[in-house]
Amino acid sequence: MIESGLVDWSRLQFALTACYHWIFVPLTLGLSIIMAVMESIYVIKGDLFWQKTAKFWMKLFAINFAVGIATGIILEFQFGTNWSNYSWFVGDIFGAPLAIEGIFAFFMEATFFAVMFFGWNKVGKRFHLLSTWLTGIGASVSALWILIANAWMQHPVGMEFNPDTVRHEMVDFWALVMNPVASSKFMHSVFSGWMTGAVFVIGISCWYLLKRRETRFALSSIRVAAIVGLAGTMAVMFSGDKSGVQTAEYQPMKLAAMEGLEKGGKRAPFSIVPGIEVPGMLSVLATHDLDGFVPGINDILDGYTDESGKVMPSAEDKIARGKRAIDAFSTYRAMKNESPSVADSARKVLQENMPYFGYGYLQSRNDLIPPVSLVYWAFRAMVGLGAFFLLLMTAILWFECRQTLVQKRWLQHIALWTMPLIYIAGQAGWIVAEVGRQPWTIQGLLPVNAAVSSVSVGAVQTTFFIFVAIFTLFLIIEIRIMLKAVQKGPEIEHK
Repeated sequence: MIESGLVDWSRLQFALTACYHWIFVPLTLGLSIIMAVMESIYVIKGDLFWQKTAKFWMKLFAINFAVGIATGIILEFQFGTNWSNYSWFVGDIFGAPLAIEGIFAFFMEATFFAVMFFGWNKVGKRFHLLSTWLTGIGASVSALWILIANAWMQHPVGMEFNPDTVRHEMVDFWALVMNPVASSKFMHSVFSGWMTGAVFVIGISCWYLLKRRETRFALSSIRVAAIVGLAGTMAVMFSGDKSGVQTAEYQPMKLAAMEGLEKGGKRAPFSIVPGIEVPGMLSVLATHDLDGFVPGINDILDGYTDESGKVMPSAEDKIARGKRAIDAFSTYRAMKNESPSVADSARKVLQENMPYFGYGYLQSRNDLIPPVSLVYWAFRAMVGLGAFFLLLMTAILWFECRQTLVQKRWLQHIALWTMPLIYIAGQAGWIVAEVGRQPWTIQGLLPVNAAVSSVSVGAVQTTFFIFVAIFTLFLIIEIRIMLKAVQKGPEIEHK
């Protein structure tokens, strides 16, 4: 029996490394596009101002990129150290997109990064521009394969369980790649990176305006960043709508937790904050139908009939069928050599109940409820901050186009102090996605208490605090280096 403390500490350690890694990833995705647009303007216009502008943001990109690689490597190692049962159970499937990401996408990204950063005076302008764009595209392709792997955990497809190897094995690679959850997660994550890059560039540029330095550089950077950020925001809104429908279909408990919805029904209300609701809005968001049925937490636990007439079993029924599947699996393994007929019967029982196999590791219906308050408020932080960023970038671009932004020092202060908020919004989004999926490592297939490695709690605690120290040091170093680079500035107007 796995200790609850081991599960909790393993989850905490993975959350720590994932949250730290996601500090660096969205900025990499966003800055890569912004600096590519700036360099494109340089190549088209031939104005060295834009070359120096692109170089400055490229310097900050390189600092962030390097630290992001270090945190990402540690994150992936944990699948073998802390989650070895998970790796064994589904490694054939989960490992495929991660291998492609490492062999192809990351190799592409790193190769063209070298040309981009060191090749200004060694290759032609157009080839250098191509390298800059391919660095950004490589970062997005790298994110694509990682998000395909994550989307499979949210909505597992393209595999079947082999009781002889005790592994889920891939039977349809393209089902994995074309998983509908993957496309919406990719859009949502990558374009939220555009928003991060935009808020970052706007915030630093406003600092220059407040210091009355590098005015042309700051205003030009703000215009490019705001346009990229607004485009990203529109894409995030579109993918968020798509993701909401998919969550309602594939992960109804997560949606119920996001809304704190205990009892569902038709014309389900959307809760802005506790006590303030918009009637019917949740049904529209989840089903694109005002009369759409949305189950609540209690509906899912008690069992319900959806709009198509399909009967969804109760939590107790799922757990009972899961335990039946586990017992049949044990019988099959024990009897397949001694009594093939008994083993065949057990295998049939296993196949009938396999969709509920993971439920057999749960102790009670309450295990199926994620931390509702955390998911509820994280969702509102993500959406509320997203709306704020949209207003801010619109206002910034409006005043910049009217050539009055320099006088709006109040708005410059807001933009500067908004920079930490974009990271909070990103972290909140991942809390919704991952904590909202609990207790599952893989939705409906493998709970966390069956996925963890058989290691000591002390070992996990020790490495947790080591990672806290290392990652915090990485973050402090990055911030210090970036601050020095920002304080030095692009030095465009001083030459």
